[in-house]
Amino acid sequence: MSTGAARPPRGGRHPARRLALQTLFEIDFNRADAKETWQRGAFRAGLTEEAAAFAWEIVEGVLQHRKDLDREIATLAPEFPIDQMARIDRNVLRIALYELRVSGDAPAGVIIDEAVELAKMFGSEASPKFVNGVLATAVGGGKT
Repeated sequence: MSTGAARPPRGGRHPARRLALQTLFEIDFNRADAKETWQRGAFRAGLTEEAAAFAWEIVEGVLQHRKDLDREIATLAPEFPIDQMARIDRNVLRIALYELRVSGDAPAGVIIDEAVELAKMFGSEASPKFVNGVLATAVGGGKT
């Protein structure tokens, strides 16, 4: 067995959501080209074609629906103006709300759990609780 062997591609939705978040964060931060940013990230992350395609679907969907998503976030968290919200939190919420409202192919609990995990990985100490509270309100469960 060679020690220089390439690692197998990574599949699954969690790495795909992580790539989508990183792509959207970079676009939000420096107005980078979406497709180029996603391609570079997919290559670096070593995702399978299926996982990379899911990440792009999220990126493209969030960008397409961003105004509606931001309007909903502003309604769900009126005490936190969208333009003053941490970029990570804003993009985690955009991804989750896009999945909840538009793509709709995963259960709400899974989407919320994934969003909270992303907030733990990339956000501040307060991010997971904030994201969970906003998304719980979005699905009608009130703040948890």
